[in-house]
Order: sequence, then C-alpha cells, then structure tokens
Amino acid sequence: MTTDAYLADCRARLAFDLLSHTWNAVLLWVLRDGPRRPGELCERIGGISPKVLTETLRRLEFNGLVERHAYAEAPPRVEYELTALGRTLLGPIDTLGAWAFEHGDEVMAAQDRNSG
Repeated sequence: MTTDAYLADCRARLAFDLLSHTWNAVLLWVLRDGPRRPGELCERIGGISPKVLTETLRRLEFNGLVERHAYAEAPPRVEYELTALGRTLLGPIDTLGAWAFEHGDEVMAAQDRNSG
C-alpha cells in the first residue's frame, strides 16, 4: 500500500478538485442561505452564463452537494439547495475566502510583477 496522499483516486485530491473549479465554491456559498431558483442564482453571481450555471449545478448534484427540486406548477419551477454534505463545505470555503481577503492583494501584486 502506498502512502502517497495525492493519487488520482485519493480523497484529498477529490476535495481539491471540488473546490478548484471556479464556480463550485461560489455556487455553494450563494446557496448557504437556502434554496434558490436558477434565475436568482444568475442575478446573485456576476459573470456566470446560464449554460455554465446549469453545468455547475449538475456537477454539484452529481457529487451529492446540491439537490434539485422540480415543482409541477404552471409555469414549472425548479429550485436548488445544499445537501447536508454540501453544507459541510461552507466552513472550508469561508476559510479560503478569509485567506483570499487577507492575501489577495499580495497575490495580485505578484501576478503583476511576473506578467511583464
């Protein structure tokens, strides 16, 4: 048995992959206050296209982090909400956001220094 913690099928790599996709953490964070319809999500998240929103919601649903609820109404209504598993990622997302708030200027300054 290997002790390499970052093999393709390891749990740590799975978690990094979930949080590394640009929109995953953003969508999870926006859903923290309760269910939202796709239109509401687009309004609250600047810069996400409806197509990318749909792809991201499907990916989060596939991973058990978000649930989709379809209501048989006229017109049809769909809402998305966090699962209990999805809620467990709010703490790490908050921690990463706090780090970004504290160190984001330093990272951007390094990018500026190294881009030219």
